[in-house]
This record gives sequence, C-alpha cells and structure tokens, in this order.
Amino acid sequence: MATKKIYIVRHGQTDYNLKGIVQGSGIDAPINSHGEEQAQEFFEAHKHIPFDKVYYTALQRTRQSIAGFLDLGIPSESLPEMNEISWGKYEGVPMTHDENQYYLHMLEKWASGDLDYAIAGGESPNMVKRRLKKGLKKILEEGEETVLLCMHGRAMRMLLSVMLHYPLQYMDIFEHQNLCCYELTLMGGMQFRLDRYMDISYLK
Repeated sequence: MATKKIYIVRHGQTDYNLKGIVQGSGIDAPINSHGEEQAQEFFEAHKHIPFDKVYYTALQRTRQSIAGFLDLGIPSESLPEMNEISWGKYEGVPMTHDENQYYLHMLEKWASGDLDYAIAGGESPNMVKRRLKKGLKKILEEGEETVLLCMHGRAMRMLLSVMLHYPLQYMDIFEHQNLCCYELTLMGGMQFRLDRYMDISYLK
C-alpha cells in the first residue's frame, strides 16, 4: 500500500543555465526572470496538491523556485545533503571546447563504472550518493504523506538512480530541464514507483 508521495522538481532557470556556465554546489546563483515565470507555472499547476512539507537545498535557486508553496505556509526545511554535485575548479567557468571535452571524458568514465572519478576539487558520484542517501533517509523518517523536493539536475539524476535502484553509471537515463517534475510513490520498504518522468507539460 502506498505510504508516501514524493514530487522532485529541478530549480528554475538561472543566468548560468542560460549562458551554459557550470554552477554546481559552489555557485549560489538566483533564478532569473524566466526562472521566476517557470516557478509560477509550476506552482499554478500543483498548488491543488496537499503537500505536507516542502524541502529545498542550501542553495537559493531551489528555495526561490518553490516560493509559492512557502508563501502558503506549508512547513519547509533546507536539506544541504541534496545540494548539487561540486564541479570543483570548473564551477563558474564558461564551457570552452577543451573544457567540454574534459566534461565528456568525465561522463564516459562514469558511464564505464568509474564512479569514484571526480573533477579536480570536486565530488565523485559515489561521494554525492552517500550524502543524498542521508537526505533521503531524513525525508522518509518524517511522517508526511505528500512532500515536494526542489533540487538540482545532476544530483536529481543520482537521487532517482538511488530511489529506483539503478546503478549510478546509468544515471543519464533520467533527463532533466529547468522546473521539470518527477513524481514517485513509496510502495513500502525502499521500493518506489515512478509515476511521472520529467514532466514539463505545465511550462509555456
């Protein structure tokens, strides 16, 4: 029998997203005007859902993206464990050809199963997985039946892999866009059912 519904949404657009600049956990960029529009569209499409609690990361772009629900007075909590991966020395740096090649090389290493590989000064998938599992444990230990979690693209891919028991090397099957939504139902134990995949139907 279903015990908990979890809606996972990525934050709205930032200027870094618009310019193709890597953010990561070390860049606390706000959402831009388009991101605010996306946040409002998501809110209008989901405000009827009786969320018991709203979670966001320690980075302002996630809190701003679900501000409409916070304004309703829904209980909320910041979960730094759900922060985006740290991209180390590449955070805040425009993606040149050489840097893009290095990024693609890193993705190939991860896809091949080398999940301890990290960009210089950054986190590996296994490092992120450990803290995401701590954040998920906190959510599951709470008694709320319906929760909303706003987080980040790469971390979202990893969290969905954890929740659905996929090896992290296949995380890229979980695509994302700004303000996309995944909906999952906890069926018991640690077994989740995926009810919605990267929904953006509410965005104009």
